[in-house]
Amino acid sequence: MEEIKKIKDNIAKVIVGKEEVVELLLAAVIAKGHVLLEDVPGTGKTLLAKTLAKSIDGSFARIQFTPDLLPSDITGINYYRQKEGEFCFQKGPVFSNIVLADEINRATPRTQAGLLEAMEERQVSVEGVTYSLEAPFLVIATQNPLETLGTFPLPEAQMDRFLMKLSMGLPDKQEELQMMERFLKEEPLETIGSVVTGEDIIALQKKSREIYIHPVLMEYIAELIQASRKHRDVVCGVSPRGTMAMLNAARAYAVVKERGYVVPEDIKAVAVPVLAHRIQARSSSLQADYTVAVVEELLKTTSLPTEDWNGR
Repeated sequence: MEEIKKIKDNIAKVIVGKEEVVELLLAAVIAKGHVLLEDVPGTGKTLLAKTLAKSIDGSFARIQFTPDLLPSDITGINYYRQKEGEFCFQKGPVFSNIVLADEINRATPRTQAGLLEAMEERQVSVEGVTYSLEAPFLVIATQNPLETLGTFPLPEAQMDRFLMKLSMGLPDKQEELQMMERFLKEEPLETIGSVVTGEDIIALQKKSREIYIHPVLMEYIAELIQASRKHRDVVCGVSPRGTMAMLNAARAYAVVKERGYVVPEDIKAVAVPVLAHRIQARSSSLQADYTVAVVEELLKTTSLPTEDWNGR
C-alpha cells in the first residue's frame, strides 16, 4: 500500500536499519495500539517516535516524565477565567494524535495511572466531565531497563494496555558507519515532513478490520494464549485483552506486508512484542528475558496445521 511505503521511506531517511522495528511500530499504529520502547540510552527510541510523528500530519506532544509530574500535567486542568467569570478547561498534552511519554517509569504510579483511561478508552475525565480524544491516537512510551534508581516500575494494568513492547537494539558496524555519514553534515529529522494524513491512518485502521484470518489461525492464537497460562514457570499468563491484541496485531501486520489475509508468519512476527510483556514469570529477576524465551518456546511447541490461508 502506498501510504505504508511512504511512511517507511520517510522514517528510513532518519533511522538507519531497524526495518523490523519500524514495521512492528506501524502495525501497532494500524491496530490502534500503544507501544512501549524499552532499551538502553542512546539507541534512538525518542528519535524513532519523533520521526513517526513528523511523518504523519497530526498533532504531537512530548511529555517528559519526572517524579514531580502530576496527572493534571498530562490530562489538563480547570481554571477560573476572571474576565468571563467562569471556569474553563485547559487541555493537557494528552490531547494530541501522537503522545511521546518519555521515560515513563520515572513518574509516580499515580501519574502513570493518568494515562490509563486515555490509552484504553480514548477519553479523559476531569472533575466529572469526559472529553474525547481525537483519532488517530497513539502513545509511545520509552524507558531504560538498566537504570532503576528513582524509577517506578509500570504496574501490570499499565503494561497490559501497551499493544507491543519493542526494543531498538544496537546497530552493527555497517549501520554505525552509515549513521555517522548521514548525520555528518545535516540533521535529517529537521528536513523531513509529513507524507500521510491522519485520515490516511484512520483508513488503514479500517482496512485492518477487513483483513481475513482463517479460523485455524484464530485457533492457533487461542492455543498460544492457553499455553501461556499453563506454562510451568509462569505465574500469570496472557489476559483476554492480550488475545484480542494478538488478533488485531496480526491483521495489522498483514496490512503492513500488503496482504489481504493473515499468514502464520504474521502471528509469529508479532508474538513476542505482543505477548512477552503480558506474562508474569515466577522469578521476577529474570522477568524480561525469560518471558521472551517462554513465548519463543510456545511458538516452537504449539503445532500449526497447514491450510490455504487465503481460502474463504
